[in-house]
Amino acid sequence: MDSENRNTEWESDETDRNEALEATEEQIQDFIRQSSLKGRCRMEDEQEDPLRQLNQFVHPYFDEEPDLGKSKYEPCKYISRGCESKPEAYRTVDRRETDSCAKLNVHDWLKDVVSPKSKEEETFVEVRFKNSRKEFFRLPEGLEICEGDIVAVEGTPGHDIGIVSLTGELCKIQMRKKNVRNFDQLKKLYRRAKVSDVEKWLQSIEREDAMLFETRVLIDRHGLSMKLNDIELQGDGTKAVFYYTADERVDFRQLIKSLAEQFRIRIEMKQIGARQEASRLGGIGTCGRELCCSTWINCFHSVSTSVAKTQQLFPNPQKLAGQCGKLKCCLNYEYDVYVDALNSFPELGVELRTKKGDAVYHKADVFKSLMWYSYKDSSQLIPLSVKDVKYIVSENRRNRLVEDLESFEQKEEK
Repeated sequence: MDSENRNTEWESDETDRNEALEATEEQIQDFIRQSSLKGRCRMEDEQEDPLRQLNQFVHPYFDEEPDLGKSKYEPCKYISRGCESKPEAYRTVDRRETDSCAKLNVHDWLKDVVSPKSKEEETFVEVRFKNSRKEFFRLPEGLEICEGDIVAVEGTPGHDIGIVSLTGELCKIQMRKKNVRNFDQLKKLYRRAKVSDVEKWLQSIEREDAMLFETRVLIDRHGLSMKLNDIELQGDGTKAVFYYTADERVDFRQLIKSLAEQFRIRIEMKQIGARQEASRLGGIGTCGRELCCSTWINCFHSVSTSVAKTQQLFPNPQKLAGQCGKLKCCLNYEYDVYVDALNSFPELGVELRTKKGDAVYHKADVFKSLMWYSYKDSSQLIPLSVKDVKYIVSENRRNRLVEDLESFEQKEEK
């Protein structure tokens, strides 16, 4: 009878769900004590051994405790290589996968153009590795390679595994753009990756996250002022490249010895800048899109504060700085447009003299061709057209004064 009453409670539309889920005060307090006890024990375990969970690395958004109410999220470790899913040997990686990974993806605009050379005559390919690293390789005779193939290439030492990103005439255009001239010094592409090659490559990818956190602990123990950003293991697992940023020169000889003893591989340390760090790691900008440096920019140009001043932007470091901490690269995009438009403006900051009083400059709108002035003894802004400002300036140079600025005022469109 009680079970029937409970069923009718759940099935009734008029019954409030909060009233159906009744709990006593003792049950609520008991639940709170158990939750806090679990959290305290977990924190004590982590304080005792900070390396306890490194071998079983857990992504920060992946929650093992469903009672906490967070949704589980298992990250894909192959996106940084250009794959949405786990790559397989002898399976070409689809262009849709490589383009969606937002790391210097390539658009083959010569796809429908028949090359005058046959497949056997193509001698160079571009291969993509982790994040934004790409290199050119020489093809062996008689081997036909297509875009998206997983290949084994020459490493230093051993061999590495990557995905072909460019072939044919488009690859040669890219080589000319990057000023690659010594073709004989290019490394060799050995073959398509075998099953054993891909398995060893995937094992290396699985180790990278744990190695990253273990290395950060070692850096802290050695007291080095450097920030480890990323680790890239070679496809055969015999070498690892550690990318780091530092403000000053760092003596990491003891760190390299510790890393070599712990991981039993060859260690290479490579220092990168703040913009290269953002390019490798990627992210979302304030505009809501992927970072330009991780999607298409491969040559960084300097950005100065004068660029922001020319575009009439407020000097707010939080809004003008990107994720790298430097001025945003996109400030250069419209700079030339503003410079050309401001050439038609009178000198910014010039005062206007009228019979009513002198007026000072406040701001300008390049797109509407408006300039705002106010009298020295007033805070009311008066919008004037560029043509009228030029006329008033020319009259002032002839020692003539106009009546007032109100007669030239432009009505702003709302």
